[in-house]
Amino acid sequence: MEDVIIIGGGPCGLSAAIECERLGLSAVIVEKYNIVQSIYLYPTHMQFFSTAELLEIGNVPFSTPNDKPFRYEALAYYRKVAEHFNLRVHNYEEAHSIKCKDDGTFEVHTMNRRGQTVIHEGRNIVVATGYFDHPNYLGIPGEDKDKVTHYFREAHPYAQTRVAIIGGSNSAVDAAMELVRVGAHIDMVYRGSGLSEHIKSWVRPLFESMVQKGRITLHLNSRVDEILDDSVRLLHHDGTTSELENDFVLAMTGFRPDRKLLTSVGVEMSEDMDKPKYDPQTMESSVPGIYVGGVIASGRNANEVFIESGRWHGKYIAEHIVSKNRKLSEGK
Repeated sequence: MEDVIIIGGGPCGLSAAIECERLGLSAVIVEKYNIVQSIYLYPTHMQFFSTAELLEIGNVPFSTPNDKPFRYEALAYYRKVAEHFNLRVHNYEEAHSIKCKDDGTFEVHTMNRRGQTVIHEGRNIVVATGYFDHPNYLGIPGEDKDKVTHYFREAHPYAQTRVAIIGGSNSAVDAAMELVRVGAHIDMVYRGSGLSEHIKSWVRPLFESMVQKGRITLHLNSRVDEILDDSVRLLHHDGTTSELENDFVLAMTGFRPDRKLLTSVGVEMSEDMDKPKYDPQTMESSVPGIYVGGVIASGRNANEVFIESGRWHGKYIAEHIVSKNRKLSEGK
């Protein structure tokens, strides 16, 4: 019987395990893929918005010669942290359900990569499953075509091709800037009248320069209405339509957390089912013993919780569990 079972091995899940172990709680992590899978899925050459210091967990320094660390540096850092603390991680084991037992403890039912069911028993559960597995789909005809992806890894496969990028956030801008370097013909489609105000400050002027030079064609106040074999159809703000010839579509429309595990165990959600109800001081949900950590605690905008803020959730959780245990032992 573990004191804490943590579902999700991202930075916030790793941080929660570290904080629990520090306070004398036994903790095990169940991770669907490998640790920090969400960072692994970032574009190969991506540079973080945050400084290295703001990505640190467990008081382990994150050293980098760069002003802002790159993806490959973060992967190495979090691997090193997990090894340093000798964290117990069950990699490639997906949690399918959480069950409440009569004695107030829990079972987490998982499946390993061999297809075997595994049952973990714990007194407390932390759900820190992130969101990168679940893109925000457009819900338009043709979105299931092979030419469409919601994940951009690197530019090479798109060299000298025609690419439509859907979106106006950092992910869309970063993809466009990499595609410019391999000679892709880029059409960027965004429903807003201007790009997101949160575009990285050091990237925005470079992007605007590429637009002015005609290396990137920006279609504002427009959205993709249908994806065809060799083109996409745009619906503009004034009700008119147009068609763009293209080979590939990068739908950089963001991601959303999957909260099925929480709802299946009875955790209350906000009125629009968009956010779990929890105590922000302890991260405990409406079900005693079930905690949320990281982006799973966010609302419709998954970007309201970053690594730099979610990394503290584990400290709140561990301290609350220890406080509860102390009260129980004192008979209060």
